Amino acid sequence: MATTWDVVVVGGGAAGLMACLELPSELRVLLLSKERGPRSASRWAQGGIAAVTRPEDSFASHREDTLKAGAGLCDPAAVELLVHEAPRCVERLLQLGMDFDRDGASLSTTLEAAHSHRRVLHAQDRTGGALVDALERAVERRALLVRCQGVMALQLWVEAGRCQGLQVLEGDQVRWLRAGAVVLASGGGGHLFEKTTNPSQATGDGVGMAWRAGAQVRDLEFVQFHPTALMLPGAPHFLISEAVRGEGAKLLDRQGRSPVRALAGGDLAPRDQVSRALVRTMHEQGVDHLWLDLRPIGGARMEKQFPTILARCRQLGLEPADTPIPIAPAAHYWMGGVSTDLNAATSLTGLYAVGEVACTGVHGANRLASNSLMECLVFARQLSRIQLNDTFTAPRPVTARSGAPGAMLFSGSVGSFGGNGAGPAGVSPELSRSVSAETIAAQVASLRRHCWRVAGVERRGTALRQGLAAIQEQRSAMERLALLAEVAQLAPSDQLELPADQLGLIRPLQDLLRQLELGELLMEAALFRTESRGGHFRTDCPGSQPFWQRHTVQQQGQTISTAPLAKALAFGS
Repeated sequence: MATTWDVVVVGGGAAGLMACLELPSELRVLLLSKERGPRSASRWAQGGIAAVTRPEDSFASHREDTLKAGAGLCDPAAVELLVHEAPRCVERLLQLGMDFDRDGASLSTTLEAAHSHRRVLHAQDRTGGALVDALERAVERRALLVRCQGVMALQLWVEAGRCQGLQVLEGDQVRWLRAGAVVLASGGGGHLFEKTTNPSQATGDGVGMAWRAGAQVRDLEFVQFHPTALMLPGAPHFLISEAVRGEGAKLLDRQGRSPVRALAGGDLAPRDQVSRALVRTMHEQGVDHLWLDLRPIGGARMEKQFPTILARCRQLGLEPADTPIPIAPAAHYWMGGVSTDLNAATSLTGLYAVGEVACTGVHGANRLASNSLMECLVFARQLSRIQLNDTFTAPRPVTARSGAPGAMLFSGSVGSFGGNGAGPAGVSPELSRSVSAETIAAQVASLRRHCWRVAGVERRGTALRQGLAAIQEQRSAMERLALLAEVAQLAPSDQLELPADQLGLIRPLQDLLRQLELGELLMEAALFRTESRGGHFRTDCPGSQPFWQRHTVQQQGQTISTAPLAKALAFGS
């Protein structure tokens, strides 16, 4: 792999692929993915892509639906950009060979929660997979692009106040790549939670890298918990698309009644409201799941429109055509992320972000269903105007060195989470003596349970305060690990060859450290916002307050603060 590029794109999902297609064709582009297989969250997306394509629909309606769902925290300019560019993105996808479902000669559309019209385009119930397939075919044809899978981005290279490139782990080598610009498209951090619809690589890498480099991150307290994830012991929390409720499926409690009957929109109320109603009903009835009845859709329509969901359920021994299926809320999408402007630029010159890793201002406090894939496409298209580093020069001479075998000892010990999940349960003696894949996995599992209990669908200030202290203690201990410290302090003129005993541990250690950073930022933001709004609900502050109609802003070395909606879009001006 060359060490100098015009642009390096981090992430191989829909946002990263579309970014590669929209960057100026004369640029040399490197596309990095930390996974070797096709496991992006984009590929898992079932529901669809929101765009105004029907004559009875309008930009004004799509805008108002988005603003209403966002609970007062959407940036109007970002929403306007999304709704007006969405139809053009649909045309672009059709040109790229995207195979949308059709109703005769017209594109087929369905209804999802909080939409006032049927504007969600789909490819059966695997829209994300069909989208990624179409984009990958196009990326393979792009000139001057190199794609490297299995390469992990570790940290950004910042010099003279701008991003100059990044540090990567390629094979057994830790080294630096120089770039005229870096585009983060690394996805969200839903795997921070015990119950999530996200794949395991959704660890919030990009948010952590940007924050450590000094970029502004925003609104990290706002996490969307999807109401209907499949809940079977030992099985992944497979998403049951909201589109099934748009076509008539009904939520049921233990007694066969609707747990959302008190909500104005019923089964199609905004996701945050439905998730809270389900969690409260589960608590009242002493159960760990409720039910979703797909039978009202009708057998033939179900088989035609939702084959992936039916196949997955049947693999697990369920038959949705005959009986309701067990569901419960799970972490699904992060509205917050790295602050960007309308050109996808972050507050750090030379660094851009698109997709779930970014906070564009479109989603506000609660994302409107099926706006996320479209947001990837719209803001990736803004990269056609990307500004490269005007001081971009040839790379410096590199000095190679080797890590010392067995350099895996802590100067301290790592805390674990226990009890009610709100505080440390003491020291994990195994990790203080040695590090292994098993001990790291145990720490990750403990952290995920902790975040689900403390910062899940419903939160409380006391638990957040204790939970934040516990995570800060564990992160501080992790940073004293000799290997992580050596990688963090590696100079851009150096590269590091890892011995075999460290190579198998560096990736899980980095993932754990990134998740600890993200968990700390999440809990700090959730504790800071003493109100409830959208995807952030505090039982000790259950109401929304007008003076909190502002973005939460976090930046390394600065006290957490707020910013008015208008100021969040000024980086590229």
